[in-house]
Amino acid sequence: MPLRVALVTETYPPEVNGVAMTLGRMVSGLRKRGHHVQLIRPRQHVGDRAAHGRQFEEVLLRGLPIPGYAGLHFGLPAAGALARLWRAERPDVVHVATEGPLGWSAMRAATRLGLPLCSDFHTNFDHYSRHYGLGWLDRAVGAYLRRFHNRGAATFAPSRELAARLAHEGYRGVDVIARGVDCELFSPARRNAELRHRWGVAAASPVVLSVGRLAPEKNLPLLLQAFDAFAERRPDARLVLVGDGPMRKRLERERPDVVFAGLRRGVDLATHYASGDIFLFPSQTETYGNVTLEAMASGLAVVAFDYAAAGELIRPGQNGLLAPFGNAPEWIRQCLRVADDIPSVAELGRAARVSAMRQDWARIHDAFAAALAAVARRPSAQAGAAVLPLDGAMGDRRGRTPRSDGSALP
Repeated sequence: MPLRVALVTETYPPEVNGVAMTLGRMVSGLRKRGHHVQLIRPRQHVGDRAAHGRQFEEVLLRGLPIPGYAGLHFGLPAAGALARLWRAERPDVVHVATEGPLGWSAMRAATRLGLPLCSDFHTNFDHYSRHYGLGWLDRAVGAYLRRFHNRGAATFAPSRELAARLAHEGYRGVDVIARGVDCELFSPARRNAELRHRWGVAAASPVVLSVGRLAPEKNLPLLLQAFDAFAERRPDARLVLVGDGPMRKRLERERPDVVFAGLRRGVDLATHYASGDIFLFPSQTETYGNVTLEAMASGLAVVAFDYAAAGELIRPGQNGLLAPFGNAPEWIRQCLRVADDIPSVAELGRAARVSAMRQDWARIHDAFAAALAAVARRPSAQAGAAVLPLDGAMGDRRGRTPRSDGSALP
């Protein structure tokens, strides 16, 4: 039976990040299965207009830029506006994908209206704080996240390892909804000799690639340390960083030997992946790590820590290499294993490609739709609560009213 799904998120394409990409895919999958999606998000820029299409409508609300994250916004609380929107036409299920002020107020509105409610756990915000000199906030942020997600009937995590950790930390109703990859887009067939030439590498020279935000939480000092050790054994190696972020300008000054390719999208991004040889992923803050799966689909030999997507998909020595989570010296040692055995890179990459091809988006979309339907069928403990006022610190005290074009009055 088709569902009417209200999906609330503070990031969505064309923004470039793993959460936006995943949600864009999930919304497309729901629509293809006959479900109606009401997408609620903050405006990304002044000229943003709500989109409408077959089984799809957008509601755009006010937001503010996220400091240090150019182009991204967090949504302002809008509980009153959302309550009026959902009273006018009740969704079968409310799915909250991000934990910002907009997400919190959507939780409040859905709870007061007795609507079936679930959420995604996309980002380890509690782990991020230590990388910005705010480690003392770890516990407070962790407590907020747990309280946030436990307001709903289910929390969807992308891996078994993360689901087990969340359950251990007191999250209720945790379920696993994995991630997929477009193996037609991300493919070894997109390898480009001209691009490699622009990087200044010979045909037989190894290109070490890393894709992601150039930010403190991505553990870039370890990446550079590993590459320096790699280059001592293979002086012809080249490091290419794809992505942008607050550390880019400083790194460009300090590391003129590194190729900074900037932000890439679509076929251009896929071409950059396929034109590399070895993918080094030093991050220890991922909930999944979509770039790991994209690199595997592109036929690269991946070296990562044993958790998230890498822990689920990599069989050490067969389709990639792993180091125990948190063990930086061992991670560097695994990087040097590849440097000492370049002929194995192609074999690891071919096996990685085969593994990635099993991560079919269609199967994942089916699982997501089924999980939403299961939440929608559950009896709500808040039935009849719609008469309660939506007040409180996180509520929308000004009571913005949605316009007919899907945006909201200020």
